[in-house]
Amino acid sequence: MGFISRGFRGKRETTDKKLPPGQYLTNDFPVLSAGPTPRVSLERWEFTITTEGGATRQWDWKSFRQLPSEQITKDIHCVTRWSKLGTMWEGVSLDTLLDGIDTSANFALAHSYGDYTTNLPLADLRGGKAWVAFKYDGNDLEPEHGGPARLLVPHLYFWKSAKWVRGITLMPSDTPGFWESLGYHNYGDPWKEQRYWGDQ
Repeated sequence: MGFISRGFRGKRETTDKKLPPGQYLTNDFPVLSAGPTPRVSLERWEFTITTEGGATRQWDWKSFRQLPSEQITKDIHCVTRWSKLGTMWEGVSLDTLLDGIDTSANFALAHSYGDYTTNLPLADLRGGKAWVAFKYDGNDLEPEHGGPARLLVPHLYFWKSAKWVRGITLMPSDTPGFWESLGYHNYGDPWKEQRYWGDQ
């Protein structure tokens, strides 16, 4: 990853709706990436879940799109302080993808094309909290926003919603991902303003 895109600076919108502390509302969808945008063809896209014991379950694009999908409307919050309310997605729930996988892991490490990683407690991927999203606002997800598919974990800061996701490794213990190893908070709850290591 050779560069980090500059922070978004745009028109700041005001709202009466409650936002997490330190956030401002935007109607735009800023593009922020750690490195160049991968261009992943549907023919070579794969998503793999690997258990702590090394067992794998894998989908190509065709088999992934045959899974039941859901329409999702959620607010999203970026650690760079913008929030976008009522975003509309379509994706496959992690509950569906994890169904029938034998694991006692408590943590997960998401992997992306382009070698980005981010860590999450497995509990934050279950219970209707997370999806692998392939559409945004009724359209195929553009590469700049993580297409063809990205992780969507809207209750955490948006860096946890890994773009260009290609798999998840289930782990018995936690391992920091890319931004976490550079000083960003290990969990990233926007309502607690968990931006950096040392934040509560």
